[in-house]
Amino acid sequence: MSGKIKLMRKGWIAVALLLYGLRLGAGGLYYYIDGQGVYHFSDVRRNDKFNKMIIWPDQGNASVKVDLTINFDDYIRQACNTYNIDENLIRAMIKVESNYDPTALSKKGAQGLMQLMPQTADSMRLIDPWHPRDNIFAGVAYFRALLDKYNGSEKLALAAYNAGPSAVEKYNGIPPYAETRNYVKKVQELQDRYAGKTPDPRRYRSHVIIISERTVKK
Repeated sequence: MSGKIKLMRKGWIAVALLLYGLRLGAGGLYYYIDGQGVYHFSDVRRNDKFNKMIIWPDQGNASVKVDLTINFDDYIRQACNTYNIDENLIRAMIKVESNYDPTALSKKGAQGLMQLMPQTADSMRLIDPWHPRDNIFAGVAYFRALLDKYNGSEKLALAAYNAGPSAVEKYNGIPPYAETRNYVKKVQELQDRYAGKTPDPRRYRSHVIIISERTVKK
């Protein structure tokens, strides 16, 4: 199933998708925009030009929301204010974990922006790991718990986030795993780099379209 539609306004995307019957679940639809502004849709990724589109329901009114330039920075700021964590640290973690792809799925099964494993997501009562806001809040809440567990040590909390708390306890510190040591180093380097710059909203945009059939009222 595929189609192409030249759109004058963002709102027509939702109408076009409904007409085509492309009301699919998360990760079930792809799109790209050609040089003439024509939107091409497909239920398979035909080539590298196609980006993922994800669709999910949100609580609230029954309006349709179409967002072409998704900015996760508000979600990061809200979560960090709630759990008292440095925003630049979380920005760096998301960059390393998923490169800001809310549909990211690792070979081990880690999901979403903050690459939460299913059991961790369940412990954080996360219902939809693909929802950017919910994934960020659950990931930040989990990292807060790790910070508290290790008396505020960001290095140990990062190591536990990557390798698991049991590994940190086993070695009484950062495990001697190359992946974990590189992860901690890379995240902290990005954290320092981000701290020296004025936040640029474009840095935290996704390359997907999100259509939410029900959106929260502002």
